[in-house]
Amino acid sequence: MSKRDYYEVLGVQKSVTNDELKSAYRKLALKYHPDRNKSPDAEERFKEISEAYAVLSDQEKRKRYDTYGHVGSEEVFRGSEDNFAEIFKDMGFGNVGDIFEQIFGRMGGGRSGFSGDPFSFNSRSSNRMRRGRDLLYDVTMTLEEVVKGKKENVQIPTIENCSTCSGTGAAPGTSPKICPTCNGQGQTRRVYNQNQFSTFISLDTCNTCHGEGRILEKPCNVCHGNGKIRKSNDLKIDIPAGVEDGVTLRISGKGESVQGGVNGDLLVRIHVLPHQLFKVLEDGDLMYNYNISFIDLILGTETKVPTIDGTEKLKIPQCTQANAIFKLKGKGLPRYGKFGRGSQYVKVEVKLPDKINDKQKNLLKDLSKEFKNKWF
Repeated sequence: MSKRDYYEVLGVQKSVTNDELKSAYRKLALKYHPDRNKSPDAEERFKEISEAYAVLSDQEKRKRYDTYGHVGSEEVFRGSEDNFAEIFKDMGFGNVGDIFEQIFGRMGGGRSGFSGDPFSFNSRSSNRMRRGRDLLYDVTMTLEEVVKGKKENVQIPTIENCSTCSGTGAAPGTSPKICPTCNGQGQTRRVYNQNQFSTFISLDTCNTCHGEGRILEKPCNVCHGNGKIRKSNDLKIDIPAGVEDGVTLRISGKGESVQGGVNGDLLVRIHVLPHQLFKVLEDGDLMYNYNISFIDLILGTETKVPTIDGTEKLKIPQCTQANAIFKLKGKGLPRYGKFGRGSQYVKVEVKLPDKINDKQKNLLKDLSKEFKNKWF
């Protein structure tokens, strides 16, 4: 399939300036970045616009493109890392090499024949350590667990050499063969004589070995020729007391592992379940609504109210007003990231009887007369 015109891909005119070009690519990258856009064609569109920007953002490559058209796939990204790094840093996407390795690598060839990090030939990025992906793990907690903290067992995926084929990808007793098409280079070269003064060389991924440089005549039946297998390691994590709903804990180096690289991080996202009795306020404070009769409000009483730790005595003075709030200091949740505990607030709400009998009705009438029809 022939490639689309790079200017058309980015939606710009041939007279576009560098700043206008950067702005156009930034908007499209935000729109089609696979972490933001889950549509089936997002990765392909992100790859297409990135390829176009890699060429047009470089004056020399842009001039050559305007003269001769599309260049070989390896030439597209050569020397363009800084252009992408500046944009991705501004957008908060992180390391440019990691992004392109993740997207181009998992596309496995695609329209332009990439089979790995398009910056892998760059001397600066070739020395960069590969990094495993960050992993997100959701933990659900009750309010009682928040008080004490929680230990959670999680399984962390790792990638290891297949023990059956020792990482070669070939079935036991066999070995990978050098690709006869590219002689193990993983690339094929095509030479174009543009005119008598210049020669243009195009480097493309080998269609026979798909860039691997070798052919498996009989793949390993355990890893299916990949040479790697995924495993899971158990990890026990300690969730601190007082952690709040929506907080994400970062555990460095406990994410996905990669061969010859560094581990990603484990992100633990906390979800605190609603409680039947208590409403969580800020800074470890809790609210409890306590139903009380109007008689007890008028006469006063001493009662017991529930707390997250058990029950607590509460003295309600005579003639307490409805919706009054009492404070039980230190009976809330541990304060996340701070010392001490929050308080529990008790709001007294008047509970009226569903019905009264004649005797009760007459007593209330007498009481009303005693107050001369004024309760307050």
